[in-house]
Amino acid sequence: MRTRRDFLTTVSLAASGLALAPLVACTGNGAAQPAQPVQSTSIPHATGALIMRTIPATGEQVPAIGAGTSGSYEVPLGSADYNTLQETIRVFFEGGGRVFDTSPNYTNADEVLGALLDEGGWRERCFLATKIAADSRAEMEAQWAESRRRLRTDRVELLQVHNLRAWEIALPYARELKAQGATKYIGLTHFVERSHADLERVMRAEKPDFIQVNYSVNAPEAARSLLPAAQELGVAVLVNRAFDDGKLFAEVQGRALPGWAAELGITSWAQMFLKFAISHPAVTAVIPATGKPDRQADNLQAGRGELLSRAQQEELVATFA
Repeated sequence: MRTRRDFLTTVSLAASGLALAPLVACTGNGAAQPAQPVQSTSIPHATGALIMRTIPATGEQVPAIGAGTSGSYEVPLGSADYNTLQETIRVFFEGGGRVFDTSPNYTNADEVLGALLDEGGWRERCFLATKIAADSRAEMEAQWAESRRRLRTDRVELLQVHNLRAWEIALPYARELKAQGATKYIGLTHFVERSHADLERVMRAEKPDFIQVNYSVNAPEAARSLLPAAQELGVAVLVNRAFDDGKLFAEVQGRALPGWAAELGITSWAQMFLKFAISHPAVTAVIPATGKPDRQADNLQAGRGELLSRAQQEELVATFA
């Protein structure tokens, strides 16, 4: 079975020799060097439609594999890394992706994503999700205005209260924006197990359209109560940290995939981890971030074919316990 490394090394890039150095968070120090436009990669076109999931609040359907911006999209505009992202986002949308999650907390990621959507003409294909992450109504209003400017849009599909931050103020504000047509859905997020109980409590009390939560083979706690509660209430779910911030890849280095992976068309550990996340029926979409076109194609492949059985999910959880 191929690992993620095997997949990446066998994917053929265009003759231009596209550089795919790892993308890192950028604080904006120093001027970017001029870079040549990125040439299209020769990543094989995947066959088969992406698995679609229904948003309970409206019945709208979205692909189960989405994308995030943390880290990977925090790069200087006009840099070589930015040019690589132009190809990465093309692979995403042309491969059937729609859901993109970002946050004003991710340094300049909003600005980068907004530019990429605008320049590529992708905005109307994009189910755009961002967040409110401030402590007062005045700060939230200023942040929302800045988010619209950076994202180059006057509306988003989903506006989430980031990590329950000042949710008593932020959620009513998000509802006001929804009533004004500035967002279609509102949500709540968190990223650590110790806050699952708080997230469930607020979800039950406030009944948002979405929640976003961490869920992975080595952190499956959300499946015990939070995800079933979302199903019960008709709340859509975005999954973050499906790779545990990349730590899972270190754990599986040199390890073969389970023997049954081939039966499901799974050819890399990235696909396995993402397939695990979307195999829970409460999950609407998983949102891994990558700045590399070949990894983006690999991620999308997880959204095709059969899902994991309950026994296969339990086997993975036991393996990474």
